[in-house]
Amino acid sequence: MSFAEIVSALNSVIWSPVLVYLCLGVGLYFSLRTRFMQVRGFGHMLHLMFKGKASEAGVSSFQALAMSLSGRVGTGNIAGVATAITFGGPGAVFWMWMVAFLGASTAYVESTLAQIYKEKDDQGLYRGGPAYYIEKCMGQKWYAWIFAVATVIATGLLLPGVQANSIASGLENAWGIDTRVTAAIIVILLGFIIFGGVKRIAKFAEIVVPFMALAYILVALVIVLLNITQLPAMVALIFRSAFGLEAAFGAVLGLAVEWGVKRGVYSNEAGQGTGPHPAAAAEVQHPAQQGFVQAFSIYVDTLLVCSATAFMLLSTGMYNVTGPDGAALYGGLPGVETGPRYTQAAVESVMPGFGAPFVALALFFFAFTTIVAYYYMAETNIAYINRKVHRPWLSFVLKLGIMAAVTYGAVRSATVAWDLGDMGVGLMAWLNIIAIIIIQKPALLALNDYERQKKAGLAPAFDPEKLGIRNAHFWVERLRADREARRQGE
Repeated sequence: MSFAEIVSALNSVIWSPVLVYLCLGVGLYFSLRTRFMQVRGFGHMLHLMFKGKASEAGVSSFQALAMSLSGRVGTGNIAGVATAITFGGPGAVFWMWMVAFLGASTAYVESTLAQIYKEKDDQGLYRGGPAYYIEKCMGQKWYAWIFAVATVIATGLLLPGVQANSIASGLENAWGIDTRVTAAIIVILLGFIIFGGVKRIAKFAEIVVPFMALAYILVALVIVLLNITQLPAMVALIFRSAFGLEAAFGAVLGLAVEWGVKRGVYSNEAGQGTGPHPAAAAEVQHPAQQGFVQAFSIYVDTLLVCSATAFMLLSTGMYNVTGPDGAALYGGLPGVETGPRYTQAAVESVMPGFGAPFVALALFFFAFTTIVAYYYMAETNIAYINRKVHRPWLSFVLKLGIMAAVTYGAVRSATVAWDLGDMGVGLMAWLNIIAIIIIQKPALLALNDYERQKKAGLAPAFDPEKLGIRNAHFWVERLRADREARRQGE
């Protein structure tokens, strides 16, 4: 059995239908438990996004959002959407939307937990994430270590290859750049940023992520406007295909749900456990504040950026749909492998000579910022592993490992790269979703506490002991320090 076959077999076990429907079910459950905070709090999300300021220990709310989006907005928004449509039909887009809508509440829960149980590392910087809240809230250190090790492997070794592979494919198609040259460029730029520490990563994300997302969405709007007569039929096609009402795509009805959810989870990462890492780094007055902000990042990723790709493909007809037996159900691009070349063809059909270079550049920025975000997540879990026994060499090994993974991913086939990435996402999702189902209570208490204070017109303050939340040591110490400062000022 070849390496690719082994990876594919493991992937089919990890990404069984159980996980696919679990992601949807957990999103629905948390939506009900939070009383659909992703709807009620939409305006407040926008307000909080620009309110917080950075400190010596933490980044601003917007920087944390940008760091989170740099991880969420990646190759899945371009190549992943094309793959979902190829194997699940246009209806897969609807299920990506559903994952985003329901997943916003999941993002709130995991990100708020990360804020509640964050701590300062030996350099005085905020650190947090699933490994931290699993140990402190569940009291299961062995489980936390499993997640930490799995995340280092997934975000440090498996997932970067997917992003590098898409960058290399896009640049090769646009300008004929050799994949080895692309790998070298990525490694040099990556090294410059990750050796600069967390603050450089946050600053890079804050500048690049909003610019790249806005530019991509604007081009998509132009494409859709130039094909505006196709818009009603396109939207109808998405909904008909999602529920098996489109005869041409009836053969992939079940796959529409599977591929839509799988690619939706891969793209927006709600429940996967990646978003809580940058969420914990934010400087806020109350944990629920960053939970609201991180919930908004799901909307940006899927409802805006993923939809932009889907609309470009569907409005121009530049996509393929393949049935379970391999037969072509629709062939808008015969002979073209699923991936970023679909999007390049869509833009080229309306803007000749512009599509391939633009998508290649968009893919480069999307995927490269995601690689940087993956490094930060892996580094945070290295920091967790190093808390009791300091092993400085682990961080250096991580830097070398992610550079090697990028090099390998850039020159290997897309199938192997995607399967490795799927395996990493699935493993992290299983571990994190089980954890947040068990320890959801502190996040829900924080939501009720925050909304109560808002309604009373009070400045938000978080007292975990008053709410019966244990082991939130950072917030207990911070509250004591604030009280002492006020006492001395009187």
